[in-house]
Amino acid sequence: QVQLVESGGGLVQAGGSLRLSCAASGSFFSINDMGWYRQAPGNERELVARISVGGGTNYADSVKGRVTISRDNAKNTVYLQMNSLKPEDTAVYYCNADISLGSFFGTRRYWGQGTQVTVSS
Repeated sequence: QVQLVESGGGLVQAGGSLRLSCAASGSFFSINDMGWYRQAPGNERELVARISVGGGTNYADSVKGRVTISRDNAKNTVYLQMNSLKPEDTAVYYCNADISLGSFFGTRRYWGQGTQVTVSS
């Protein structure tokens, strides 16, 4: 059973910083792309940032210059460093990972349970 477990959310004042972590555990062959998404009340889930297994990244325009995604392949972990946070960054943040279960079972996308980030003005 593959699981993604997030940590690092919380309440922060505008202009502050948070670092989110997401660790994959369980039985699998390898991890391909990993990413962070967020969903604010009444809104659809949206991409924040993604990172390939080789370290290539892409970011939503709304967070460019304020957010950095990184990964530690040895720890099966992806991070999201968020700086200069704004009230509009308030949302539940979800990590995901495209995980290879081997040639027979193929690749599946897994999601974490979500972690709340609240930015006060």
